[in-house]
Amino acid sequence: MAIRAIWKSKIPIISTTILQNLVIPFQKSSSLTKLQNPNVEISSKEQFLNMRNYHDGRPRGPLWKGKKMIGKEALFVISGLKRFKEDEDNLNKFIKSHVLRLLKMDLIAVLTELERQEEVSLALKIFCIIQKQDWYKPDVYLYKDLIVSLSKSKKMEEAMKVWEAMKNEDLFPDCQTYSEVIRGFLRYGSPADAMNIYEDMKKSPDPPEELPFRILLKGLLPHPLLRNRVKEDFEEIFPDRHIYDPPEEIFGMR
Repeated sequence: MAIRAIWKSKIPIISTTILQNLVIPFQKSSSLTKLQNPNVEISSKEQFLNMRNYHDGRPRGPLWKGKKMIGKEALFVISGLKRFKEDEDNLNKFIKSHVLRLLKMDLIAVLTELERQEEVSLALKIFCIIQKQDWYKPDVYLYKDLIVSLSKSKKMEEAMKVWEAMKNEDLFPDCQTYSEVIRGFLRYGSPADAMNIYEDMKKSPDPPEELPFRILLKGLLPHPLLRNRVKEDFEEIFPDRHIYDPPEEIFGMR
């Protein structure tokens, strides 16, 4: 009887020790895994922080307007300008009643979207309106985008007027602007004008880049004398670069 009573009294003690032996190893193993793999939690936190700190360089907030963030009033003005672009009288009335009341960012957004849609004649009108605003300051990027758009549309006379206006405001074109104007004149069938832009580029204070040279070297294949002038300059400025010369009989360069 005494042994039975002792046995019954030790059952809770035995059961608790068994539970402790079961629980403690599990806790130790989990703590060991945390100690053995401390980078798991750190890396996940770093990934989260990196996701939050990532920035693509564009300004945030309402001042920045992408293609899908143009205001309703600006979109209305764009559609109205396109609707009346063949009717000069109604176009001027629409400009007076709607365009002139636009805020600065909406007006620039209209200009950018018209350039994107290749409505270059309308874009030129909006640019002239922007130049007359009180807040206007000479901006090389406004000039550059408009010149590039006009050149791509083969509106070279208008592009050169904007070019001269840019230089009158002591602004200088960059490599892309030179490249597109040279390419535009070559498409327009005027290699002499392309060479004039090339001579102007050689006087630029910025260091020369390859792209305008290569555009000229390709576009002047039917004009070997002009091409040789550009080739000599290219080989002098970029001695480590290679120029591909196609067979002369293909282009009649004999």
